[in-house]
Amino acid sequence: MNLLNCIEAQAARLSEAGVSFGHGTAVAFDEAAWLALWALGLPLDQLDEHEALTLSDAQQARIAELVEQRIATRKPAAYLTREAWLQGVPFYVDERAIVPRSFIAELIADASIDAWLSDQTTEVLDLCTGNGSLAVLAAIAWPEVQVDGLDLSAEALEVARINVDKHGLQSRIRLMQGDGLAPALAAGRRYDLILCNPPYVNSETMSRLPAEYRAEPELALAGGDDGMDFIRRLLAEAPAVLKPRGVLLLEIGNERPFFEAAFPELEVAWMDTSSGADQVLLITEESLNMMNAHKNKNPEGRPTP
Repeated sequence: MNLLNCIEAQAARLSEAGVSFGHGTAVAFDEAAWLALWALGLPLDQLDEHEALTLSDAQQARIAELVEQRIATRKPAAYLTREAWLQGVPFYVDERAIVPRSFIAELIADASIDAWLSDQTTEVLDLCTGNGSLAVLAAIAWPEVQVDGLDLSAEALEVARINVDKHGLQSRIRLMQGDGLAPALAAGRRYDLILCNPPYVNSETMSRLPAEYRAEPELALAGGDDGMDFIRRLLAEAPAVLKPRGVLLLEIGNERPFFEAAFPELEVAWMDTSSGADQVLLITEESLNMMNAHKNKNPEGRPTP
């Protein structure tokens, strides 16, 4: 059996077992290819070069065993391989942190954010940094900036430390532990750009998540009844840590209706990603100040005359 035939057979097993995807792959074939290439120690982006490779019985067994683990545990493949890739960059990951998959990574890589920055941009915050992948990508994309990675979970920050060290960015990325923006506020930090992929999944959706998503830390996913609990606090506090003309890049997944219902008066710019223009939005410091000033004048949300 060659590698391509093996992958097709293992993809059929994954489909028959009804596993769920979304942690780096979207379909059974891609997931099977990832697991097979990893099991063989081959580059994950070189299937075409190796698809005709004849596999020994031992190699076939190694791939089949890994796929069996994927089916039996219902863990994302990244937790089995201890590796996830984002925009072509490898990251270590385990069950202490969510599997990195943020659309913000696309916007960093394709320079979509650059127009909102300037040659005066020096300080970036990756809030809810998890395994530190966005902090690393920001430091790589903008060599002149210093990056803070902040998370409530001390365990997730242990994983982030592995990735900061892996990419040799200890001098440019500082990791901080604490609740929301509290550590930045306490330290008097101010930022030109805040990146944030927060917990935003609403409670109804949380109750229906496949096992693969329930294998991840709930702290990184659950956002309350409408998914906006963390975001409400963030938008109220962000102006205190944003520099003048600073911007906040916020991922909200499939929660745009809830976001717009929660913040109807807030002016935002929706960003184009591979999943459309509903996943990530950009908010300026000026817009946040205007919204918060309006709320302070009208704290009970009564219609303004």
